[in-house]
Amino acid sequence: MEMTHDVVIIGGGPVGLGLAIDLGQRGHSVAVVERYRALHPVPKGQNLTQRTLEIIDHWGCERELRAARIVPRGVANGGLVTYGTLLGEHAYNWLPRESVGTYYGQSVDRMPQYCTERVLRERVADLPSVELFYGWRFDALAQDAEGVVVDIVEYKGEVRRSLRGRYAVGSDGSHSATREAAGIGQEVKDHDRKMVLLVFQSPELHRLLGERYEEKSFYYALSPELEGYWKFLGRVDGDRTWFYHAPVAVEATAENTDFAAMLHEAAGQEFALDINYVGFWDLRFVLAESYRAGRVLIAGDACHSHPPYGGYGINTGFEDARNLGWKLGAVLEGWGGDGLLDSYDAERRPVFASLRDDFIERFIEEDRAFLRTYDPEDDAEAFAREWAARNVGSTEVFTYEPHYEGSPLVGGPGRPAAKGDHQFTARAGHHLAPRALSDGRTTYQALDGAAFTLFDFNGLMGEDFAGAAEAAGVPLAVIRDRYEGERCDYGARAILVRPDGYVAWAGEAGEAAEILMRAVGAGNS
Repeated sequence: MEMTHDVVIIGGGPVGLGLAIDLGQRGHSVAVVERYRALHPVPKGQNLTQRTLEIIDHWGCERELRAARIVPRGVANGGLVTYGTLLGEHAYNWLPRESVGTYYGQSVDRMPQYCTERVLRERVADLPSVELFYGWRFDALAQDAEGVVVDIVEYKGEVRRSLRGRYAVGSDGSHSATREAAGIGQEVKDHDRKMVLLVFQSPELHRLLGERYEEKSFYYALSPELEGYWKFLGRVDGDRTWFYHAPVAVEATAENTDFAAMLHEAAGQEFALDINYVGFWDLRFVLAESYRAGRVLIAGDACHSHPPYGGYGINTGFEDARNLGWKLGAVLEGWGGDGLLDSYDAERRPVFASLRDDFIERFIEEDRAFLRTYDPEDDAEAFAREWAARNVGSTEVFTYEPHYEGSPLVGGPGRPAAKGDHQFTARAGHHLAPRALSDGRTTYQALDGAAFTLFDFNGLMGEDFAGAAEAAGVPLAVIRDRYEGERCDYGARAILVRPDGYVAWAGEAGEAAEILMRAVGAGNS
């Protein structure tokens, strides 16, 4: 029996659930197909940025998510880079994400992905327009000019059924069957490294690290023999459970490798531990050649995957969902232009390419060069000098600022990238930082996440944009205020903000209808 929905989402992990919530809050009928009924208790996707919490807030479950945190509040969200071993003599702070908090409307948080997914499952279950197919797997799809038919099969069963959607979205992981069925290829950068993921219990390691350092959420050890690849230790809870990533020999298996000895070597001394989980993965970067094939789109790991360096993965996937959610909603509601869905690929794909090239691969290359050049045993003074310089120059948290400069929806020079800079200045294509309004709210609190928002300071452009929006059927909230105080930090008296919180346009004069039509994918770039 064929069932009809606006959107069929294949894959009910955090990205698929987030997209379902984004659309379901707008009242669109959504089907979510997820093979697993139960959550998988393997810790990953733990670092949640300020921007991700803004997205979670829009999805209506920010308080519930924070209540699910299992790492104590006093533990810093950032990490520590060490040399040689995790308990070595040389260390510096890395990725202190709290330091850019003033540019966002929410603060960071941290928890295993299964905690995040549990909250999202509870939230999506409250939306009457979302139908959940837990315990079903994707089998095939076929699309025509009006929609997509998705065939699904009961997981580990024989029952079959078909779902029809005006659109289908594959958020079914790095081995996405949806992507393959849609004929979307991939670009692969393989580092030819086999990695292990260990999950283990050790209160003693918590004690040893606490005696040496301020408590951190994660620890990276740089060792010369690894040629720039990391030994990566992270907390799952406050004092007992840990995960660990590191390169291993190609022939390594759970049966032929002494992982306790590996952990002792990484730490620099023996400690009591109990290993609960052993898994393996290949260190590589994968990027889909397109994020769209007709009425089939992909999101999250189905689009892109990378090593878990820096905790970017789940945050990137959530931003995919938020970007795609408002655009699909606009098209379904009739006010999105012909180019709006294409802009999803045009904005999100280069952001991941930049994340890959400007951050994660650069981390590996810079670490490799440092380790080949400096050794405290050979020249302690030179090593100390350069180690201190690395500490001072660790600016990743300030330059990681994904933006959509030059996209078809905002125009202008530049191109979308993960690398930018944090400013209060309102810039087209960039996230709008919060500033105080005279009514006691911040601009973040005043945003309408289902519509465009125009901040009209000194009555400059409000009437023009309101008239243009009404004529085009585009939902628009107008916030009027005086151009004074913190609002002057924006450097613009009129700011048009997209439903996802990114600036579509900022200025003091312009053709409102033209600006708005471009922002909804119905104008020229």
